[in-house]
Amino acid sequence: MTSDMRVCHRWQLPGRWLVLLLICLLQACVTPADKLDQLADSQGFERTQLLAGGYKLLVYRNKQAQTREPFRRPSKSGGILHVYLEGDGSPWRHRTIIMADPTPRRPLMLELMRLDDQAAAYLGRPCYNGTSGDEGCDNTLWTSGRYSRKVIDSMASGLRVLAHRYGASELWLMGHSGGGALAMLLARDNPMVTRVVTIDGNLDTAAWTSHHGYTPLYGSLNPADMQPMRSDVWQWHLLGGQDAVIPPPLVRRFIMSQPQASGFVMKQFSHGCCWQLMWPRVLDALQQNDPGLVPGRQFKFRDVLLEASDSR
Repeated sequence: MTSDMRVCHRWQLPGRWLVLLLICLLQACVTPADKLDQLADSQGFERTQLLAGGYKLLVYRNKQAQTREPFRRPSKSGGILHVYLEGDGSPWRHRTIIMADPTPRRPLMLELMRLDDQAAAYLGRPCYNGTSGDEGCDNTLWTSGRYSRKVIDSMASGLRVLAHRYGASELWLMGHSGGGALAMLLARDNPMVTRVVTIDGNLDTAAWTSHHGYTPLYGSLNPADMQPMRSDVWQWHLLGGQDAVIPPPLVRRFIMSQPQASGFVMKQFSHGCCWQLMWPRVLDALQQNDPGLVPGRQFKFRDVLLEASDSR
């Protein structure tokens, strides 16, 4: 080996380490909102943003919702827009430190929307997804006030914009965890909402905070304090039997109090696992108006189904 080659060889290893160091630094600069965008882009979703109630709300839409045309011709969906609502993300670190950016690190609903072959949109929350530093944002909107009237009003305005933009005549709301709480609160005052599907939904926030010893969500609305949902809204509440975040007993009383609700338990599922495996079957059951097609153990039936059964 010549002296020139030895010099070159000596510098090869530090050069590789320098590249690795640069890669690590670049990865550290990628924000949760950037990662969300990357995931959405990899799934073919289109990113838009809308101003609603004074806040910028992120919207991703799948290919079926990237044109109004599907709503103009007869189809099985018949002018229905599926709206996906994400969980609370990361409001806190170690229960004591408020996060500067609550954007979800593992966006389950974005992953589930990938499996949906009907027109669907993912609607973000105020001050999430890279907007936590915007004017009007403060950390109460992702901590104690995460389901506040201010948040609900902004997202309700966003739903109206989505319905108008895509020419939808009906909205079906799908929400995971805290997104399930939002789905119920948003459905209450929106006559376009005809279906609500929650996955491990935080349907009784007082029971949830008490169970975990958390500070009560003083600035938030609690779905469990609502009057029963109007009878034209079907509710399907999916629960993970292994969910330690929102154990099924915490929300069972709420589900039983809702006349048009059905409850389902997936015995082996947890709060974040393994909902992708069954989601296509849930969507198919929705399209066929048949809760009997939903996997898992159904522990409550819609009252109208019970009445029909009793009349036979």
